Amino acid sequence: MKKVTPQQKLFVKEYIKTLDGEKSLKSAGYKARNLKSASEELLSKDSIINEIKRQINLQIESLNVQKGYVIHKLLKIAEFSLQEEDILDKEGFPTGKKKLRDSGAGLKALESLCKYLGFSDSKSDQDDYREAKIITISNLDDEKI
Repeated sequence: MKKVTPQQKLFVKEYIKTLDGEKSLKSAGYKARNLKSASEELLSKDSIINEIKRQINLQIESLNVQKGYVIHKLLKIAEFSLQEEDILDKEGFPTGKKKLRDSGAGLKALESLCKYLGFSDSKSDQDDYREAKIITISNLDDEKI
């Protein structure tokens, strides 16, 4: 695999900040007539993609954020956002109806939590699913206990 030049490293550093290939080329000192095609060409190279991944991983490691902290915060966001609250009328009095505080934020936090924990909705996970047997008082006997 080709080595990344110092100018390419600078491009990657700028690209991670802005996610704008054209601005990153300018900031890295590239002189190209068509900045869009030049940035697309650079971003299609395996060496550049690997350098982007490497620099992002270095930034993540330097943050030194514990996994437990992230999980705890995502759970708090989900729980708070999915709590019910009263719907108020124009005068500010409860109508007797309820709504979720912020279902969008709650569901996004749960989605992020699932991704973070490695949950997947792939077909192989569904194959491992076993249907639960429902036991009620009427069909409960000593053999099922």
